[in-house]
Amino acid sequence: MKIVWVDLNSSYAHSSLALPAIHAQVAHDETVEWVRVSATINEQVGMTVDEAYRHRPDILAGTVWLFNHEQMLHITSRLKALLPETCLVLGGPEFLGDNEEFLRRNPFVDAVFRGEGEHAVPQWLTCWNRPEEWGRIEGLCYLDDKGQYRDNGMARVLDFPALVPPEESRFFNWDKPFVQLETTRGCFNTCAFCVSGGEKPVRTLDIDTIRRRLEVIHEHGIKNVRVLDRTFNYQPKRARALLELFTEFAPDIRFHLEIHPALLSEELMCLLKQLPTGLLHLEAGIQSLHEEVLRVSRRAGKLADALKGLSFLCSLSNMETHADLIAGLPLYRLMDIFDDVRKLAEIGAGEIQLESLKLLPGTEMRNRAEQLGIRYSPFPPYEVLQTNEISTSELQTARLLSRLLDGFYNAPAWRGLTRTLILHDRNFLTDFLNHLIACNLIEQPMSLEKRGLILYDYCKQNYPLLQTEASVAWIEAGMSLKKAPAERVRTKRVTPPERWEVIEGSYDESLRLCFLPVDNTSEHGYWFGFTSEVQMVRPVFKARS
Repeated sequence: MKIVWVDLNSSYAHSSLALPAIHAQVAHDETVEWVRVSATINEQVGMTVDEAYRHRPDILAGTVWLFNHEQMLHITSRLKALLPETCLVLGGPEFLGDNEEFLRRNPFVDAVFRGEGEHAVPQWLTCWNRPEEWGRIEGLCYLDDKGQYRDNGMARVLDFPALVPPEESRFFNWDKPFVQLETTRGCFNTCAFCVSGGEKPVRTLDIDTIRRRLEVIHEHGIKNVRVLDRTFNYQPKRARALLELFTEFAPDIRFHLEIHPALLSEELMCLLKQLPTGLLHLEAGIQSLHEEVLRVSRRAGKLADALKGLSFLCSLSNMETHADLIAGLPLYRLMDIFDDVRKLAEIGAGEIQLESLKLLPGTEMRNRAEQLGIRYSPFPPYEVLQTNEISTSELQTARLLSRLLDGFYNAPAWRGLTRTLILHDRNFLTDFLNHLIACNLIEQPMSLEKRGLILYDYCKQNYPLLQTEASVAWIEAGMSLKKAPAERVRTKRVTPPERWEVIEGSYDESLRLCFLPVDNTSEHGYWFGFTSEVQMVRPVFKARS
């Protein structure tokens, strides 16, 4: 028996865990030949179809999720036309809801799996060519020989620790810039917009098991690990044990974690302060800073506690914390979104990620969409089009605001200046967004330099008192001293003053100095030092006089 798995990802930087997770459970079965055909959603469909077709499989399989859904159907429908006797089975998050409509609309798909596949798929492989026995396979949804829809519920792996780790599969990809490590299944929270909102019970791996798997990951030279644990700090004792474990791999590995800021214990906060710099990259689930929005979204945790926890996390100098907001949640207005962005900037979030709500299959919010006044696209990615509180036009404004944040606030070079502008003027975000739209820039890809020039010109025209700060940001980003933001910079016959306040680095006579006066006539301003021996673009010394 030969299985061809279509491994379709959004880019070559990403790699799905589905194939290695399932294959690891049956790798010992030599009667099954597994073949992986890898591609990205941006590649030409015909090339992927040709590669898979040449293997003439008995079974064609793949994982379908939000952003590969359409491309996967283009590929598999063509393969099924070429190989009508091949059994096509799909799984993944797209099938967590009712699957009857999908199967009737796509009759070339023989069956789909709902839920976790490590046990269900191996069981199905024992009867894949005997559809009359499919009724005993948990999680399998299909149309029987009479055209009746059969739904076998949700597949769950209750003994999660007993699974063979995906790292033991030959299909586990060690060539990516990061790997994913699933330490928990399920989630304590009940978020109505999340596919994990109703995923119970919560199942965890013990610390020793996680340590052994991290040792394998470390042996492969992996530098970044994304920990899949939505309940990371739900249990403070376990969270502490995990953080102490992660320190054992510092500084070789950096860990990316999701953390709930409302659930930070005093003990955990104390430990976070002491962690090595750069060990953690935190994603703080916020979604909204309005109580009524969180309540209708069934997000657990008090808003006041979340704000307190987020403020603490953002104050830590040894790690960076990103925060996310979701436009399109019920009761969430456009003006609320702008207010929340300003609040997150005030708190000092490392990045502000503003996404549009997608009503995913199987989520409570999708099932209650009509009741909540939500209209959404029936096709992937199922984005919200309108709610009772936010119009279609306003959702487009929120999307453009997200682009502004990604281009300016989320770019480390311009984050400090953008944050200053947000806090300086309550109308900055609205006015600057309108400026970018009017100049036809907001939808255009822009280089880091281009964005710096835009910010400088905007400050020069609208906030002259902040023009010097814009120039400082430009110089610290390593941009050209011959461009407009450095127009006041002096580079010739520059000698140190009698007294200056060192801000960063240490002065050496070998440094090449430049001076930025606070205005055209002042002798007060900023000093920057550049090394001549090593052609570094960024200054290594900064002082103020």
